[in-house]
Amino acid sequence: MAQPETAWGPHPEPLTVSSAPTPEYGSGSLADLLPTLAAGLGVPDMNAAITELTPADRNCVFLIDGLGWEQLKAHPEDAPFMTSLLATSRGGTGRPLTAGYPATTATSLASVGTGLPPGAHGLPGYTVRNPDTGELMNQLRWQPWTQPGVWQPYPTVFQLAHAAGVHAAQVSSPTFQNTPLTRVALSGGTFLGRLTGEDRMDLAAEQLAAGDRSLVYTYFAEVDGAGHRFGVDSDTWRGQLMYADRLVQRLAEQLPPRSALYVTADHGMIDVPFDEQHRIDFDEDWELSAGVALLGGEGRARHVYAVPGAANDVLTCWREVLGEQFWVASRDEAIAAGWFGPHIDERVYGRIGDVVAAARDDVLLIASEREPKESAMVGNHGSMTPAEQLVPLLEVRS
Repeated sequence: MAQPETAWGPHPEPLTVSSAPTPEYGSGSLADLLPTLAAGLGVPDMNAAITELTPADRNCVFLIDGLGWEQLKAHPEDAPFMTSLLATSRGGTGRPLTAGYPATTATSLASVGTGLPPGAHGLPGYTVRNPDTGELMNQLRWQPWTQPGVWQPYPTVFQLAHAAGVHAAQVSSPTFQNTPLTRVALSGGTFLGRLTGEDRMDLAAEQLAAGDRSLVYTYFAEVDGAGHRFGVDSDTWRGQLMYADRLVQRLAEQLPPRSALYVTADHGMIDVPFDEQHRIDFDEDWELSAGVALLGGEGRARHVYAVPGAANDVLTCWREVLGEQFWVASRDEAIAAGWFGPHIDERVYGRIGDVVAAARDDVLLIASEREPKESAMVGNHGSMTPAEQLVPLLEVRS
């Protein structure tokens, strides 16, 4: 798997909508990974968009929550096994994928599991407005309750693979087994809950060997949690990266014949300093709050829902106040630029903010009163900078 050239890097001023780096939907995004693997397994109607991947009879995707491409490359001493997969002297096969916008867990897991970009699967943010109720819905915690199959009606790749006779399985924490997010994004075949990372790796290897054609998913959350609480590059974060690296090696050493292991993530992360210059408080800013009915998304990827008739005024104000630090777009501009994918389902259109704001600098638009826990996090993600958007795709074959 050769590493392709990437355009993800510094971008020109000013911060126009067209200057934002659009995720590589259809060729190198998270939404393209499972369809590519399923196509190699003979599942009908799957598109092998990541063309450099060679089909294997047994495929495992190990998703490490919060481990961005840039963070991995910056810590070779803490992740020697994964780093070895990047080294050309050892036949390394690593390359980055783009997470998709926003680069956040609920959106990315839905993209992974359904093989669809956010504009189709319909989870386009951490919190978004439900057009039917007018309420903000948290798509990670699924609050307030919304019928899962109505909110996200498409089958997962695991469901389609299972129907095509492929052995499909998810190996994760038991706490995720019956969540609505698992149901709409990662269900199909067999869910197997295990508490420890070691048990998950061992069971994932067993599940790979359970079928002549297999598609297995497993997951590790603690890198993300350490980053949010203590920051990327903290001792706690490094410790979790070390542990994740040992898990990858443990699984790789147990791969049955004719297998491919792909290590990836749902987003990267950036630390944001705790001062007024870097943390702009929506709840204390009368300019930004004027005309706003609901504030959705998260600190680096905001959906802004205007009161009726105020959308243009809100867009103008947000551009004037934040335009040097955020890409600020109207809903239609963000859609036309491809932020959420090449097509937007009708049911998804109203979930996207009247104004969409994506951070470019190391800044955060917090809401200290509405979102006290989120506003206190050290590490954050969501936007389209390389540190957040690029995730690894590492390959091990047996």
